[in-house]
Amino acid sequence: MSSGFGTRAVHAAQRPDPTTGAVIPPLSLSTTYKQSAAGEHTGFEYSRSGNPNRNNFEEAIANLEGAKFGLAFASGSATTATIVNSLESGSHLISVNDVYGGTYRYFTKVAANLKITTSFVDLSDPANIEKHFKPNTKLVWLETPTNPTLRVIDIKAIADRAHAHGAKLVVDNTFMSPYFQNPIAWGADIVIHSVTKYINGHSDVVMGVAVTSDEEWYKKLQFMQNSLGAVPSAFDCFMARRGLMTLEVRMQRHAENAQAVAEYLQSNEHIEEVIYPGLPSHPNHELAKKQQSGFGGMISFRVKGNLDNVNKLLSNLQHITLAESLGGVESLVEVPAIMTHGAVSPEDRAALGITDTLVRISIGIENKEDLIADLEQALAKAY
Repeated sequence: MSSGFGTRAVHAAQRPDPTTGAVIPPLSLSTTYKQSAAGEHTGFEYSRSGNPNRNNFEEAIANLEGAKFGLAFASGSATTATIVNSLESGSHLISVNDVYGGTYRYFTKVAANLKITTSFVDLSDPANIEKHFKPNTKLVWLETPTNPTLRVIDIKAIADRAHAHGAKLVVDNTFMSPYFQNPIAWGADIVIHSVTKYINGHSDVVMGVAVTSDEEWYKKLQFMQNSLGAVPSAFDCFMARRGLMTLEVRMQRHAENAQAVAEYLQSNEHIEEVIYPGLPSHPNHELAKKQQSGFGGMISFRVKGNLDNVNKLLSNLQHITLAESLGGVESLVEVPAIMTHGAVSPEDRAALGITDTLVRISIGIENKEDLIADLEQALAKAY
């Protein structure tokens, strides 16, 4: 029987405990599992290789992304590292240029030491990618919307070009979550998330995940997952699976609030530009409507003036917290040029438009009227 997203978010892989009948599968903290004979076990032998709570989460998130397989990791960064470390030394990858600062740091400071090179390309126009393919290009790496300038990239157009050159497409779907976007349906081969963000949703778990329907890549990543050992704890998997249960209702509220806040900011005299895919003024608004089922909870905007005005704004906010990360029930604000994207070179930040006056907000699930009032009073005090 086919089921809606909310139903699957609650019930996928949730099997009552056969011993007690507990509706929520219990937390399994054991590091090892009894074997009936040497090499004969119930599917679990050592928790780095597999854990009931991890398997539960992996199966559920794969279901929600429309994939066959899921693999959980200790963080989003560990997910990225595991995928890239599975490539042969000397490989090349193409990344969207407006990428999360931690991913940029890994590609340029760590993967480069493994002789894995990266070309950073503006993929707003998919045709831009063509001249960057090389015989050793193995992966194309995409975020959409991008972080932090919220450009929306055409997943299918990039997937078609990657596949034509024998490369696989990885899409970081953190900003949208499986509720608003399913990149595999548009041709992506691997989809990743920082589970820390919307999937867990409560700013109390650090974790990552990759999903795929490509069995060859699944087996390769499963081997790397076990070999590198960057796996999440059973407790974190338990918490993230619990977070999945409310993903639909949270994402609906995030998007509703973000739309209202974006429209307010667009009307404020102290704001130079508002970047939100849900606004008709966004250059990729029509593409966002095509490949997303909603516009998410992330807004970036440019404050008029300088960093002093930005700091005054941030210091006067009461409901919105100055902190890195995103996707929690609480609203968070940050300055990418100084915080999350500090690892990106000043030259590259300037080229991407990541200026000192660019502010990024992760809109939470508070009352939208309170968020707007908070921004209004803080902006008034910033000038």
